[in-house]
Amino acid sequence: MELRIRNLSKTYANGVVALDNVSLRIPPGMFGLLGPNGAGKSTLMRILATLQECDSGSVFLSDIDVLDEKDAVRQLLGYLPQDFGVYPKVTAYELLDHFAILKGLSNKARRREVVDGLLQQTNLFEVRHQRMGGFSGGMRQRFGIAQALLGDPQLIIVDEPTAGLDPQERVRFHNLLSDIGEDKTVILSTHIVSDVADLCANMAIINKGQVLLCGEPQKLTYDIEDSIWARFATKQELPLLQKQHAVISTRLLMGRTLVHVYSERDPGDGFEPTQASLEDVYFATIAGHYRPEEEAS
Repeated sequence: MELRIRNLSKTYANGVVALDNVSLRIPPGMFGLLGPNGAGKSTLMRILATLQECDSGSVFLSDIDVLDEKDAVRQLLGYLPQDFGVYPKVTAYELLDHFAILKGLSNKARRREVVDGLLQQTNLFEVRHQRMGGFSGGMRQRFGIAQALLGDPQLIIVDEPTAGLDPQERVRFHNLLSDIGEDKTVILSTHIVSDVADLCANMAIINKGQVLLCGEPQKLTYDIEDSIWARFATKQELPLLQKQHAVISTRLLMGRTLVHVYSERDPGDGFEPTQASLEDVYFATIAGHYRPEEEAS
């Protein structure tokens, strides 16, 4: 089911503009919404999840008006919020069974079949009788996906799902999301570039409430390929390079500082062309150095 967002705006009472005329088309499959903390991602997710009102704009899921037909949307929606709390003294099976009842699964045998299946799918079946207070962060997130999948939703929203997970749990969670995204519309809201690069066929970059760029990660990376340059620099050299060039990122590599700059021409100063990544696209866009003429609306 395609999700169409048009001219969506939201300003809070304190004057903070969370969303500024946001327009997006989100097709079936995995869609990454990438942006820094405070970019407006969570506000957009809450509006799409029918938990918050916008000031203006429209949202349609296929032919359903998301802003006006909230009950219809909720029948098709699975949502994992950024802060997903659990009851520490309740077991995974008990809590998921409770959520299933709230979802309308009144038949006990059918409910048990569904709950067992979801716990198997999220690799939690073996710990289903363990109290959730003893779950790791990754286990809690996988449980969050299990509850989001109740009712076989067609639209699934996950907000910052891998923040704080260790590398092994992140891989497990990636594999789970990849399986889910094959036949549903899944929106992955995150500030972690590698999550989008690994999982999503389509994406958008948002900052300060505005959509800056959208498209296919592979194509966006290809489009910037000839504009990314790199060199190692000392700590003493770095301030001058930042003044003279459009530095988009610096990171330590084997004890040395690797500097990436955005430039459509050879910037000189010892910089050499380097293979672009989605991280370069993201940082160049957020910094305002890369704004292609053909932006999605």
